[in-house]
Parts: sequence; structure tokens; C-alpha cells
Amino acid sequence: MISINGVKKIYPSKSGRVVAVDNVNLEVKEGEIFGVIGYSGAGKSTLIRMLNGLEIPTEGTINVAGREVSKIKGNELRQARQEISMIFQHFNLLWSRTVRENIAFPLEIAGVSKQERVKRVDELIKLVGLEGREDAYPAQLSGGQKQRVGIARALANNPKVLLCDEATSALDPQTTDSILDLLVDINKRLGLTIVLITHEMHVIRKICHRVAVMEDGRIVELGPVLEVFKNPVQPITKRFVKQVTEPEETKETVEHLLKRYPSGQVVQLTFVGEAAEQPVIANLIRQFALTVTILQGKISQTQTGSYGTLFIHLDGEKSEIDKAIDFIHSQQVGVEVIRND
Repeated sequence: MISINGVKKIYPSKSGRVVAVDNVNLEVKEGEIFGVIGYSGAGKSTLIRMLNGLEIPTEGTINVAGREVSKIKGNELRQARQEISMIFQHFNLLWSRTVRENIAFPLEIAGVSKQERVKRVDELIKLVGLEGREDAYPAQLSGGQKQRVGIARALANNPKVLLCDEATSALDPQTTDSILDLLVDINKRLGLTIVLITHEMHVIRKICHRVAVMEDGRIVELGPVLEVFKNPVQPITKRFVKQVTEPEETKETVEHLLKRYPSGQVVQLTFVGEAAEQPVIANLIRQFALTVTILQGKISQTQTGSYGTLFIHLDGEKSEIDKAIDFIHSQQVGVEVIRND
């Protein structure tokens, strides 16, 4: 569906050339929700803007839905953009138009008849859950409702690809989750290919099938979301994974508990996929002469399975603790000793 080959984007500046995207190669499958994550300046916004021709690569080629968007211009590019829609962080709605009129706008530009426009807009309003708000203006809507209008408008021309440029960054956590649920529903119902960029690992964890991690214009890590969570390789990826698995309050809690339990070992367990559903702690208590205390834990769901972390305290003879840790390893559970007395 999307093929990016040897793509570079270089901007001239007074201090020299700025390489925003540096030799990126990427394939996105049809019907996939693909995430690109990186901090500000990583090049992710430039990359996604090249997918619909808003930016032209300095080198390399980009093919989207059968068109080489890196080379087409004029009317051909306008036609391609009807198949490659985009939603934005700040909604970009027409403030003088109602919900219905905003959604209808791309259909007007495409020359769709009024009767067909009305029918299509009604379908989209229902799809994104805006029934009863058809005649409201953007100023009368919440942030989540505005983004739903943006999504409906982006879907008006039945695109093959939906690009999401930090589409939930301006929303509160609860509204973010509702918009992400909507994107998953649209992906499943329509088979729509979705590419999103974000700096929030929660977004990647919740809806993406695969993820690319960008740093300094390059893709430094790429893979299925669950695999990246299970075994992050690059330091930047490990920091992103910790956004979800080890939030700041977890770190503070564990530091407090380390003081509370001065003896024994504090261990972090990592569960992925089926391992998250195994009674590992119960088996530890049954099989080993240890006191096992659960300190802190969290299980998260990804599109392809569960991922979780659990901090426990093991108290007992060192030989027995060593046997217990070997047992945990045998259950395909990751083990990291936080403190080893």
C-alpha cells in the first residue's frame, strides 16, 4: 500500500543544510495501522507530509496506493490526495461552517451532487458518533467532537489511506482514548490503512500493529508493537516503552518500597502475550520456600496481545531465590533484579 525507498529531505538554512529525513526505507501493508513515534525534531512530521505530496523528497521515491506521489504534480496530485486523507492536531475546521457543511466540503470540491453529498454526510455523521450535532458550529463543539468532524471530513471521498498528524495531542486522556477507539473501529469496518505520528507511546500501544521509531531523521527501530515492547533495543525506544510500563509514579512507589523492604531482592517481571495470563506468582509461592510480596504492577493491551510489568519482593534463602528466578525465566517471563542483597 505504501512504499518508501531511500527517502531524504534536506532543507537549506543559513547555517548549512538541515537533514530532516535521512535515508528512510519503509513498507506499510494494506489495512494496517502503522505508527511512527519520535520526539520533536525527529523528522516524523516531514515524513508523513511527504506521503500526500505536501513535501517533496530531496532524494528517493514514495508510492502510495499505486501512485508515485513523490513525482506527480497538478491535477494528478489533487486526484491522489482524494485517496490520501489527513487529520491534524488542531482540527483545521472551517469555523463559519456547520458540522454537516465541514464534512460536505471535500465532496463539493470533488463535484459530487447535492443528493449524494447529503447521503454521504449522513453516513459519516453516524459513523463517527455525531448524531444530533449536525448543525453545530466548531466553536460549539468539544475537542473530541471537533476531531470527529475532522475524521468524518477526511473519510468523505472514501480514501485508501488516512494520515494522522499528532491527531490526539491536543486532547485529554479520556477523549484521546475515545478517538483512538474510533480509529480502530474505522480500520476494522473499512479496511482503511492508517499511518499516524505521535510522541506518545500510549497511542502506539493502544491501536498500532507495527511501529517505527525515529531519531535524527532516521528510523532506528522497527517492528510489531508487541515485539518492540518485549525487547526494545535502542535507548530512545526504551524511554518510550517506559512511558507506558514505568510511569513516574511507579518509579516513586518502587523507591519507597525499596526502603520499606531492606532485605531480600526486588525484581521486575515483564510479561508478553500468553505469559501475561499465566499464574506465575501462585506457582512461585507453591514451589519455593519464599515470601513473595507484589509491590506494583500493570497490564496493558496492544492490538496483538497483552504486555505487563510487575514488581515483586522475594525474601528467603539466596539459593531459593536463585532457583525461583531460574523458574521465572523458564516461563518466558522477563526478569530484572532491581536490588540484589
